[in-house]
Amino acid sequence: MVEADPARAATVAHELRVTLGQVLRRLRAQTEGSDLTKSQSSVLGRLERDGPTTATALARAEGVRQQSMAAIVAALVDAGLVAGSADPSDGRKTILGLTDEAREQFRTGRLAKEDWLTTAITATLSPAELEQLAASVKLLRRLAGS
Repeated sequence: MVEADPARAATVAHELRVTLGQVLRRLRAQTEGSDLTKSQSSVLGRLERDGPTTATALARAEGVRQQSMAAIVAALVDAGLVAGSADPSDGRKTILGLTDEAREQFRTGRLAKEDWLTTAITATLSPAELEQLAASVKLLRRLAGS
């Protein structure tokens, strides 16, 4: 495989970063109204992706102190988005997981974002451009996995 031109790659990297930031802001705007902080949203996302875990493991994964994670978790429990249960292998530990309400918020939030994207793609792109975008998604997935 021939390597890409580093100067051109740097230009594309800059444009991609800026453009992805704009797209992400538009996607976030589709589900605004949440009172969650970025830290709380990050913890919810991690629990959804990785499954139930302890607050200690969450603190380590998120790169925050255990005291900070305790405050984040307490707020999420108060909001009804996270619940704890005793660890079956060590009753002194609590395993944290998403509540049904949190799962529903993820589902409806994703639907709102995908509805916006579908509408924007349909209204903005030609059929040929849609196919270019589809090919680009595959390339972005490869980049994300590198």
